[in-house]
Amino acid sequence: MSDAPDTSFVPELDARQRAMLAEMGVRVWAPKSAPAKAPAPVAQAPGPAVAHPATATPRPVSVQEAAPPFAPTPPAPARPASPVATLDWPALRDAVAGCQACGLCQGRTNTVFGVGDEQADWMVVGEAPGENEDLQGEPFVGAAGQLLDNMLQAVGRSRTGKGAEGTYIANVLKCRPPANRNPQPDEVARCEPYLARQVALVKPKVIVAMGRFAVQALLKTNEPIGRLRGQVHHYEGVPVIVTYHPAYLLRTPTDKGKAWADLCLAMAQLPD
Repeated sequence: MSDAPDTSFVPELDARQRAMLAEMGVRVWAPKSAPAKAPAPVAQAPGPAVAHPATATPRPVSVQEAAPPFAPTPPAPARPASPVATLDWPALRDAVAGCQACGLCQGRTNTVFGVGDEQADWMVVGEAPGENEDLQGEPFVGAAGQLLDNMLQAVGRSRTGKGAEGTYIANVLKCRPPANRNPQPDEVARCEPYLARQVALVKPKVIVAMGRFAVQALLKTNEPIGRLRGQVHHYEGVPVIVTYHPAYLLRTPTDKGKAWADLCLAMAQLPD
């Protein structure tokens, strides 16, 4: 029997490596690995088949178990188009008159649809009706309305004119908020399809947005008017000029010069 160290328990080493270890007298303690091949299955007496632990077929993994722990969320279905988007002028006017989409319908005297040339190339968009507008059912009346008429006259237009001398005037909201408070986001969102359809039907070549809430509804921004003035913005491809609301100009007459510059910028957007 040989006195050389037994290295047969290190099957992962080749013959040369085992010889070197034997020459060095190094005995590497490592567990013996399992045989490379499993022994042939032994015939069993008839009876219930029992899988050998080493050769048992792996349990099939269900689709749920195989799925990643955080599966990506499928995209939300596209929002269906508003039925308002298909209405003509008479149907749109009727829809506004009977609208009960928000609580403003409960306190209104009249809905305030819009006024002016329905084919004008110039469109003015204001914020919400006030007390006088609610009583008369027409946007921009009273002192603010008189100032707007003067502003339009200065650029050769009016609410009763046609073609190049006309304009179409509408508000974002069609009902008066109580005590003339500011419009709420939900009210603007529910009323916005009516304004969008008015723009689509008029097909203006320029829109003058007057006041913060008109700007927010059209341009989807909270930037102050002072930062948005003097630039040409766009709504559905239509140039939008931002300016102050006539009610603000009545309180701050020193900014009337800025409003005049805005009207000149709007006129410059029209083709010659």
